[in-house]
Amino acid sequence: MIDFRPIDSDDAALAHSALLRAALLTVSYIDENGPIKLTGSGALKRYFVEWAAEAFAWPYYRAPDLFAVNKVLNELDFPPLMILHEVLISAKLARHYKGELRLTKLAHILRTRHGELWAILTRHLLFVVDHAHYTRVGDLVVGDWVALLNALNIEAQMGFSEERLCAVLFGTAGGKDYRLASMTYVHVLRPLCWAGLLDEHRGELYSVERLYTKTPLWRAALALETDAILQAPSCH
Repeated sequence: MIDFRPIDSDDAALAHSALLRAALLTVSYIDENGPIKLTGSGALKRYFVEWAAEAFAWPYYRAPDLFAVNKVLNELDFPPLMILHEVLISAKLARHYKGELRLTKLAHILRTRHGELWAILTRHLLFVVDHAHYTRVGDLVVGDWVALLNALNIEAQMGFSEERLCAVLFGTAGGKDYRLASMTYVHVLRPLCWAGLLDEHRGELYSVERLYTKTPLWRAALALETDAILQAPSCH
């Protein structure tokens, strides 16, 4: 398990976390409008999904992009909201009660303690939530997060691609393994980007080619063994 460095609530690095921003907006929405109604299957009702798509302005999942392929939005159509919903429940920041999503006492305590809230959300997103059921094949890529983050610490210094990461972690070479790249994205890269630790850079709209770099939140939150390598003076 990774321990995050304490982060002050007013640290500008937290602005990189779409997950934190969406959680805070959801908490504010419930405070102002009351609990969110649930469908019979336990999903968030459409009125909130459509509100969230506009309010969250989630990178690569903004409302115009979602409505371009959906006439109406259900929770299933907005993957970041699905995972946020699961994270809130997992972290005991919200619960289902009588057909509604309601905040817990913990959510109210942490709503102004953004650094602590981010750490709890991110811990559950990375280490607790099972991302396998968000894939078609259900593979589990992540093993040792400590080793993984230390490797990423080196690779992300100048930026890396999914293909490069797969080569480093799994020894793939001589062509892209699309299945392995997809699993790595869902289990590793997407959660790190949504937490705000990595930035995802895409080329053309809907391009599958992506480049990943560290955000200021990576440096603020993580203390890793490979930091010593990156800080070592160059020999000339």
